[in-house]
Amino acid sequence: MADIRIYNVDALGKPLGQYSHLTRVKAGEFLFIAGMLAPGDDFDAQCAGVFAQIEKALKSAGAAWGNVVQFTTYLVHSQDIARFMQFRLREFPRMFPNGAYPPNTLLIIDRLVGEQYLLEVQTVAAL
Repeated sequence: MADIRIYNVDALGKPLGQYSHLTRVKAGEFLFIAGMLAPGDDFDAQCAGVFAQIEKALKSAGAAWGNVVQFTTYLVHSQDIARFMQFRLREFPRMFPNGAYPPNTLLIIDRLVGEQYLLEVQTVAAL
């Protein structure tokens, strides 16, 4: 079992969203989950689908949300940042009930592998 400590550093200021500055990990194994995509007619449907895919991948390795140590998020449209933050505000307290939200790098990019996709989330977990 990994020893995971997720925390913020006062000298860095308060995070801008539901993430933490640092994750310190002592682990025997790491799980690298490819960027997940999901079909859907709108951003909210795709967002829910992406995190459902991540949860399935975690479970397949005997892991859970508490094992996640890093997210990298790719959005196609900057106007979706607010919707992504709202999703996190709504869902992360369930996924991370202790409030230790993993670090997340959020990037706005030109496009993903298919034009229908609006976001992709890559995940690293410690086992």
